[in-house]
Amino acid sequence: FFALYFPFTIFAINHSMMRNIQLLIAALLLLCLFNLPYGFYILIRFLSALAFAFFAYHYYEKKKETIAITFGALALLFQPFFKIAIGRELWILVDIIAAALLIILAIKEKKQSS
Repeated sequence: FFALYFPFTIFAINHSMMRNIQLLIAALLLLCLFNLPYGFYILIRFLSALAFAFFAYHYYEKKKETIAITFGALALLFQPFFKIAIGRELWILVDIIAAALLIILAIKEKKQSS
């Protein structure tokens, strides 16, 4: 029974947990602005891709297609399996924009849940 129920429980996240995940990923993306070992960037790409895919699904379920598509595109951009070489300067810009988007959404989620 648990094996059938488990896949659906992954997506049952409350607003507080969603905000925490958004803020955690934003913080990790901002850490990418510093000169760190290459393995750190790969780990962050993997975690970000997973989170962005989850956010895309979450916002799609909430009928917010524009933000769902945005997160879907970010998930494809950040996925670590087929590397997209866009240069360090452009990655820094993408990291800042994605972190800002996550922080703004976390603030909006907090206001809506209050």
